[in-house]
Amino acid sequence: MKNNFIVKGNFITSESKDKLKVFENAYLVCLDGIVDNIYFNLPEKFLNLKLIDYSDKIIIPGLIDLHVHAPQYTFRGLGMDLELLDWLNKYTFPEESKYENIDYAKKAYSEFVKDLKKSSTTRACIFATMHNESSVILMDMLDKTNLKTMIGKINMDRNSPQSLCEKDFKISLYNTINFIEKSKAFKNCSAIITPRFTPSCSDDLMKMLGNLKQQTGLPMQSHLSENKNEIEWVKSLCPTSKNYADTYNRVGLLGENSILAHCVYCTQDEVEILKATRTYIAHCPQSNINLASGIAPIRYYLEKGLNIGLGSDVAGGANLSMFRAITDAIGVSKLYMSIIENDAKPLSFSEAFYLATAGAGKFFGNVGKLEKGYKFDAVILCDEKIRNINELNLIQRLERIAYHMEDRAVFEKYVEGVKI
Repeated sequence: MKNNFIVKGNFITSESKDKLKVFENAYLVCLDGIVDNIYFNLPEKFLNLKLIDYSDKIIIPGLIDLHVHAPQYTFRGLGMDLELLDWLNKYTFPEESKYENIDYAKKAYSEFVKDLKKSSTTRACIFATMHNESSVILMDMLDKTNLKTMIGKINMDRNSPQSLCEKDFKISLYNTINFIEKSKAFKNCSAIITPRFTPSCSDDLMKMLGNLKQQTGLPMQSHLSENKNEIEWVKSLCPTSKNYADTYNRVGLLGENSILAHCVYCTQDEVEILKATRTYIAHCPQSNINLASGIAPIRYYLEKGLNIGLGSDVAGGANLSMFRAITDAIGVSKLYMSIIENDAKPLSFSEAFYLATAGAGKFFGNVGKLEKGYKFDAVILCDEKIRNINELNLIQRLERIAYHMEDRAVFEKYVEGVKI
């Protein structure tokens, strides 16, 4: 069978939401891309398998980006003095309009794909643009990397620049179905239904996309409650909806295979909707800082038992590193405690690491842990460039990598047993 081998090294994985498990100087057996188990003494039946020795390195589950905009990679780090809606109008929409030009799309997407391949990310949920042809090009490029990704052709039929506004909901739906059909040709990429957000999608389009999700069983990704002005806008556009989350829920777009990014200002009723539908939250701390959106109450969401992962949200976030997302999640949780709710406990490193691995991994199935029965998605980390006067344990070394090296520590990575 393919992808049968042994990896030797120092393994760190989540035991629970708030506890890490360490296997020092151990052996992981990968059979057909799946973790058989981790052993300190290798069973004799596996002695004939190829051994890959990473003895001096740290091996963690692959990191997962639940929310990133590929066409925005070209202007990452720009316009960080603006709030969301102004930033969209000045930077995002003009840039995304360029992806109608196939030559431009090829050039721009190749940079995104190249850097995502080198990063600590092994799986991602990605927004493209409304343009079918360039979105298929992105999918083709990503498929060849052997990363596992979901790509969304964006739906926009109102409140958008003319160059990005589909003529009506029927054309938007037709283009989406066409994109879904073309996505079936790829092995490592799949389609995800992607209404940009409620303000850019008419009621008819939202209903049709909800029907499409129910008929096909495909996942869905969008945005929720990122910015206070955005929330007020949704209230004026959808006066019969109970709240922002209801604009998605009432048409069948929410569920355990759905992701809503941000969720900074969710009401109690919205939290109950997210919990009841088991919808995932993509927490994007760096973006929420950069665009002055606010601080999501992630501790509260964790305690309510909601499904949560992390997102880079490039270009709201300035870089692709999910290590940066981990450390920013910890940082903003401390600000939340200091500024908003003094009784709120900030995230620990173990909890933030869980969100980037096992927490987000559930969206893809048995992903996000180095544990029996899980897909062998792994990142091998080298921290030899960090000079330490004092001896550190493995968890301390990992924390130091997250804060000081980020993706520069990536030595090699695997997805379902395939070396990238």
